[in-house]
Amino acid sequence: MSQPPVGALRVFEAVARHGSFSRAADELCVTQSAVSHQVRGLEGWFGAPLFERSGNRVTLLHHGAELAQALARAFGDIDAACRRARRAGGPPMLTVAVIPSVAICWLIPRLDAFRALAPRLGVRIVYAIHGQPIDFGDVDLAVIFAERPPTLAGMAVTPFLPGLTAPVCAPHLGSPRTAAEMLAAGLLHDTDAGGWRAWFDLAGEPELAVAEGPVFEDFNLLRAAALAGQGVALCALAIIADDLREGRLVQLSDTAIRREHGYYVVTGHRPGPTPTVALFRDWLLSTAPQI
Repeated sequence: MSQPPVGALRVFEAVARHGSFSRAADELCVTQSAVSHQVRGLEGWFGAPLFERSGNRVTLLHHGAELAQALARAFGDIDAACRRARRAGGPPMLTVAVIPSVAICWLIPRLDAFRALAPRLGVRIVYAIHGQPIDFGDVDLAVIFAERPPTLAGMAVTPFLPGLTAPVCAPHLGSPRTAAEMLAAGLLHDTDAGGWRAWFDLAGEPELAVAEGPVFEDFNLLRAAALAGQGVALCALAIIADDLREGRLVQLSDTAIRREHGYYVVTGHRPGPTPTVALFRDWLLSTAPQI
């Protein structure tokens, strides 16, 4: 028997994973007709269909599903081995995935200290997008935000920074302390008005309507607006600790929401982090305030 067509197997695995010929075509940067051609050629090689077709809909047959699962594992192992080999061929490099707020406000201002600690170790910083999975085949360590400590198979999760969130503003806005005064100064919203609604309720103002204001889809945008004096923002106090300490922002109330939330460092659990990953993890944890 001739060797199976590896290219067509890769196409089939993408179709099976997405459940769609068109989405597989988008991932592979080819046309949908090219994907269909590859799959039909593969079915010809097997001498049997892999999908049950009904109009424009396709469903994996049982043996097709088994093949797709085996291919997903095999291609995953191949990709991971290639990444390890590529790393081994170059200078030591640590890849760290960090949510944008931590990257901009916390990690980057302190990164020189780690570079002085490990001058021969390269560091690659990439974004970890909240709510999207992280490919730990290509990432050594991640910093994430969660409502409670997440349970991730095969990963170690360590608390890093608290998520305690309170109203802040630029000093030249004065010191609006009550909910009414904050409304008068203007509210800045992170994604939606839910944060301010929760804060008003906790502050004993459940009847007070949350005023409209600019909505920012990213914490760094929200922080920039607060620094520019455009209104009052709800910010995680740990993340803006430098701004508070240096007087760029002022905390307006001790009433705080998201007490149960937190920032967490995620590393491999088994067989354990490498010495370079452990070095970065321990350094990063040491930058957190001792509470």
